[in-house]
Amino acid sequence: MKFKKVAKVFLSCMMAGALFTGCGGGGDKPAAEKPAAPAGEKGDIRLGMIRHLNATEQRMDEILKMVQEDSGVKVTHYVPTYYDSLNLMQMGIESGSVDQISLYKSVAEYLIANNDKYENVPELTLKTLSDNFCFAVRKEDAALKADLDKALDEMKADGSLEKLAAEYIVNVDKGQVPPAVEIPMTDGADTIKVGVTGDLPPLDYVSADGKASGFNTALLSEIAKRSGKNVEIVDIDSGARAAALSSKQIDVVFWVTVPTMEKVPADLDKPEGVELSNPYFKDSVEHLQLKK
Repeated sequence: MKFKKVAKVFLSCMMAGALFTGCGGGGDKPAAEKPAAPAGEKGDIRLGMIRHLNATEQRMDEILKMVQEDSGVKVTHYVPTYYDSLNLMQMGIESGSVDQISLYKSVAEYLIANNDKYENVPELTLKTLSDNFCFAVRKEDAALKADLDKALDEMKADGSLEKLAAEYIVNVDKGQVPPAVEIPMTDGADTIKVGVTGDLPPLDYVSADGKASGFNTALLSEIAKRSGKNVEIVDIDSGARAAALSSKQIDVVFWVTVPTMEKVPADLDKPEGVELSNPYFKDSVEHLQLKK
């Protein structure tokens, strides 16, 4: 096989990984109301993924098909089933509705550490792919976006962002509940309402008593200190993030950007009227399966 064709196959696999990881919400019909993905042809892999916010399932399937056809050769064929939350996706694989589930590396490691049913898919080649985590705000809130970008840039420059990632993601004991973080409050300061879903432990986690914990909360605590603004955590469902933002129930929500490629529009998963902050974290794609 010529190098050019190999490169196109690899790019196809990378793109599939990016699309399969998703952020939750949107789409046509909740996964709980849909039948499991058909087994399909021999060799097909039924893959559970979190539903994208702005792209319908039909649009996602069309893009995946285009990417695979463009490679010019047969690659692993995934038959996706879309879920509205991590818990529903776990139920899907444990009930046999899907063969694998697509997650970010930090989340996959957390699930493996807390559930001995799971293992990594060893032959997966998508680990070179990294998606960017950022904040999403309403387009009209340009000053808020500027404040967030300023704080993030300062944290990158002085090393505190890397330190938080090491403390709450890289070096954290993933067999333990993500640590709670206190967010400072200043009397009379402006308040930013931030939507937290708890659907990406240890990055984004809400404990049983309703307290936000983990890396994203530690990040918000540092931003509150640097910006002089109060940060109020609002617990929301993953699929309701875009609606909560546009309706002004919240001012900020965590987001993951899909890498821009030839076959994929840059605004694939960005609702109209939304702007994204500078990225603050990258993570690669992993697939999990039940232990053989």
